[in-house]
Amino acid sequence: MIIIILPQLFNDDFCLQNSVMKKEIPNHATHSAIYGLGFIGAAIYYISHATGFWIGVLGLLKALLWPAFLVFEALRALHA
Repeated sequence: MIIIILPQLFNDDFCLQNSVMKKEIPNHATHSAIYGLGFIGAAIYYISHATGFWIGVLGLLKALLWPAFLVFEALRALHA
């Protein structure tokens, strides 16, 4: 089974796809950094305003989903 699978992994198409994927990863790195900084800022904000443990847990969930809230409010403001 392993002998059959391994030659398929090292064919030219797989190597070509792998090299293309490596070139595209750095182009999207800034989006992750912006989201990460936004998550940290939102988490600090929500936790600092939490009045109890479960409100802090809810704050962490809101910090994960803040882009969805942002898009929802923007679309609602634009009457879309």
